[in-house]
Amino acid sequence: QIQLVESGGGSVQAGGSLRLSCTASRYFYGAIGWFRQAPGKEREAVASIAPHSGRALYADSVTDRFAITHEKGATTSYLQMNSLKVEDTGMYYCAAAGSWYLPTLNPEHFDYWGQGTQVTVSS
Repeated sequence: QIQLVESGGGSVQAGGSLRLSCTASRYFYGAIGWFRQAPGKEREAVASIAPHSGRALYADSVTDRFAITHEKGATTSYLQMNSLKVEDTGMYYCAAAGSWYLPTLNPEHFDYWGQGTQVTVSS
């Protein structure tokens, strides 16, 4: 079992930045992902990283604005979000894959989920 705790959410004006953190209860080798869900909308993938290689994958909507990082051997991953837009508003969830080792935006590859942290971007 892996417990995940997100932090770093908050309210920011459009164009601003936030850095989200995801801390795991133990080290693991599977992919790490960030997902978000806005009110009334379906959950969507944001970014994913393979901890051992550092290879990352991003949704088109956040490419060149967001960066997911994970230091080798660490239990905390980060999602740096720059040039935030109103449409980035939502609950952000961290996820860990138990047996999928490549970056992936498919939520079915993830076995463990955090409780989420709220991000609100105002105009």
